[in-house]
Amino acid sequence: MLRICKTIIQIAILYGLYIIGSWIQHSLHLFIPGSVIGLILLFILLSTNVVNMKWIEKGAKFFVAHLTLFFIPATVGILNYFDVFSGKGFLLIIIVLISTVLVMGGSGLISQWMIRRKELKQHD
Repeated sequence: MLRICKTIIQIAILYGLYIIGSWIQHSLHLFIPGSVIGLILLFILLSTNVVNMKWIEKGAKFFVAHLTLFFIPATVGILNYFDVFSGKGFLLIIIVLISTVLVMGGSGLISQWMIRRKELKQHD
């Protein structure tokens, strides 16, 4: 029971950062989504040790474990825009595939660079 309460509190912390990011986005009329601003805030808080990773670790793991469920509403929402896919559907599929490969490749390169950098710091 205590583990469930910890996870709920950690999810509430993450949700609070999302709400703060959305508020900043709406208040300053930024083009960056509030969720991205919230992630930037979380990164800054973790980097400066204002927030300890243990305070959000279980909540973040819960989100990652159930990530596929969060894509269901977006996928179902595509049905509202079926007319967009009817004419240029093949082109959109190609764009999605290319952008997915670019994101996966970029993420892999950045993560490998960060791991090598961390290993070099540990050897020094």
